[in-house]
Amino acid sequence: MKALVLGSDDRFTLATAEAPTPGPGEVAIRVRYAGLQWGDVLVANGQLPMPRPFVPGFEAAGDIVAVGEGVDAARIGRPVTALTASGAFAEFVTAPDVLAFPAEGLDPRTAAAFGWAAPTAYDLINTVTRVRPGDRVLIHAALGGVGSLAAQFAGAAGAGRVVGVGGDGGAEHADYAAGLGYDHLIPRADFPDALADERYDVILDPVGGPARLAHLDRLAPHGRLAVYGNMATFEPVRLNANDLLMNGTSVLAYNSNLLSRTHPERLAAAAAEALRLLADERIRIDISAEYELADVPTALQRLAAGGTRGRTVIRIA
Repeated sequence: MKALVLGSDDRFTLATAEAPTPGPGEVAIRVRYAGLQWGDVLVANGQLPMPRPFVPGFEAAGDIVAVGEGVDAARIGRPVTALTASGAFAEFVTAPDVLAFPAEGLDPRTAAAFGWAAPTAYDLINTVTRVRPGDRVLIHAALGGVGSLAAQFAGAAGAGRVVGVGGDGGAEHADYAAGLGYDHLIPRADFPDALADERYDVILDPVGGPARLAHLDRLAPHGRLAVYGNMATFEPVRLNANDLLMNGTSVLAYNSNLLSRTHPERLAAAAAEALRLLADERIRIDISAEYELADVPTALQRLAAGGTRGRTVIRIA
């Protein structure tokens, strides 16, 4: 099979590799499209170490061609959107059966873009912070894969006001944000000053560092700060538990990769709900860019530089 291999020299190479065989509880998928996400950036720059050489890629859409022990053979031939430990940048990949979600009725581009972003965004809004009707919600990295969906899930949950942080302040980004359900978009360069004195019941923070402290300062009484990444820095942020107690505020961490290994059924439940809302057209997945497999390095550079909106997909077959 054709595959994109990341070597120990940090270079990507198109190569021919042996197609993987599904183990117990796994399915093998003929990949039509793969999704590109921030985890791919972390792998490429070495911040998420993985043994090399290997085939990266964490999101795959295609058809099941084989099943391992314990998996219903009736799944063969069915279209799925799958979350993988790696290997999606190839013509075939294996994934846990529980994380290969039925994708009947979805075109393969949308199925690939669904990826980790959709269940993560759903969980952040509905499971972690439990957005209530009327809540004021602030979402950092507002125009990215998770942010573009989280705004829609917040609206579906009845949020009273949804504000995003992202973009360059231009009319194009503002219009794009409005189409996702944002009431207001604050340019990255204007954060945090542009927040003024407004307080929020829920804040989603994938950034870390000084931004995390600024978010804490903007929580309303009983507000919830969800942290799910460190895009800016991995340096730790010190919190005062007494301050949290006095204001009734909470800091909640969410790690979808860990959840996939400890309680995959919970991640599958979030994916099922996100797929239901997608089928009901209560949310949409915006795909802003599509690349060939050989062009993944270019796609990663654009993603790392903040030059993308919504989701990016890689055409495999």
